[in-house]
Amino acid sequence: MRMPLEDDGWHRIMKSVKLKIGKKKMKNIGLRSIMILRDEQGVRATDALCRHMAWPLPYGGKIKDDCVTCPLHQTRYDLNSGEVKEWSPFPLIPKYGKIVGKLRRPSPLAIHMARELDGWIEVKLNS
Repeated sequence: MRMPLEDDGWHRIMKSVKLKIGKKKMKNIGLRSIMILRDEQGVRATDALCRHMAWPLPYGGKIKDDCVTCPLHQTRYDLNSGEVKEWSPFPLIPKYGKIVGKLRRPSPLAIHMARELDGWIEVKLNS
């Protein structure tokens, strides 16, 4: 379903009641996949795909200490800044993590503005 773009750049993504605390959802704005999550701080939005191997973070990604960790190779990003905290450590087999981590250079996760308005979650993309 295509979401309308409002004049001020905000995209209506989903009804607020559909996202409970501690939950994540993957939605698309055009061709861009976005992760929407709700935690104690409110609603947040980031790109949905891990910058390492493009794994969808909403599917198995763990949220802890203001970071999201990719379930594939354990790359961890700060949810406030998008900064890479760990790049493919894959702690079960550290040598494997280092080798696979070299497939791509570390790059931050895009963080988008999110708000709730009139019962809807809306996102404004950060380029």
